[in-house]
Amino acid sequence: MSGKAPKGLFVPLVTPFHADENIDYEGYKRVIDYVIEGGMDGVLVGGTTGEYHMMSVEERKELIKKGCEIVGGRVHVMAGTGMNTAKATIELTNYAAECGAEYALVLPPYYHQTTEEGIYEFFREIAAGSKIGIVIYHTPGATNVELSVPLIRRLAQIENIVAVKETIDETHTSQTYMHTKDIPGFCVMEANEPLLLPSYAIGIDAAFSIIFNLLPREMRELYDLIFQKNDLAAARALNEKLSPIFDLMEEEPYPGPVKAGLDAIGMPGGIVRKPLTQPSDEMRRKMREELKKLGYDVK
Repeated sequence: MSGKAPKGLFVPLVTPFHADENIDYEGYKRVIDYVIEGGMDGVLVGGTTGEYHMMSVEERKELIKKGCEIVGGRVHVMAGTGMNTAKATIELTNYAAECGAEYALVLPPYYHQTTEEGIYEFFREIAAGSKIGIVIYHTPGATNVELSVPLIRRLAQIENIVAVKETIDETHTSQTYMHTKDIPGFCVMEANEPLLLPSYAIGIDAAFSIIFNLLPREMRELYDLIFQKNDLAAARALNEKLSPIFDLMEEEPYPGPVKAGLDAIGMPGGIVRKPLTQPSDEMRRKMREELKKLGYDVK
């Protein structure tokens, strides 16, 4: 079991597809190499940005296995292993562990909702049965399940639960951090682009971001300006420069916009799987325009 909390920048990897919607593993390798060279500390394979919810369990397993092989120990690997039951989640999590993943990202029970106690027991069972560290994926905008700060504190004290990925407002994230920072082996991970800098400023030193796929170097610089150089003024200036692209990330259903950005810089973004819709021509135009401003040679 992993008792160590993740730290640094984790990329929720996009999954490139061929025109027939089969997974493009050569393209996947190019994206993984690009983000590792850009200074990322870890990758998330088979997360929401990777369109796992449009995949069969067999495809999810293949993606996790290939992702771990491509990374080859260069950075940390987290796998999206959330399923509807604890038993199925444990099975997929331990498969990911055998492939070389160090962490698993798990959603709370949703759609047919349970109680706070039901959520607690769900994660307790998964943590006890899993060989790697469990990261709680808190994304009420997608699940309509909001975890209270006291519940997250309780969950954080379960052995083998190592982090919570916060995709919620700044107040909740800040309170969660302040109420869990004393718990060894547990951390809060920020996952909203506009909230990265405010979160770094209060001490949250682990993060996810869709934009890490597209701008790994710039996002590494933003992190290092706070944690290495303690230069808030320079970080603020860079954050302002990047904010138009932050806004584009979810202007249309993601991961369409970030894939449009990757296409624009000659990386394999490609199509999204149905029923998701492809990024519009207007989105592609805006993305090219913003990337040009950042000095990219756009296609």
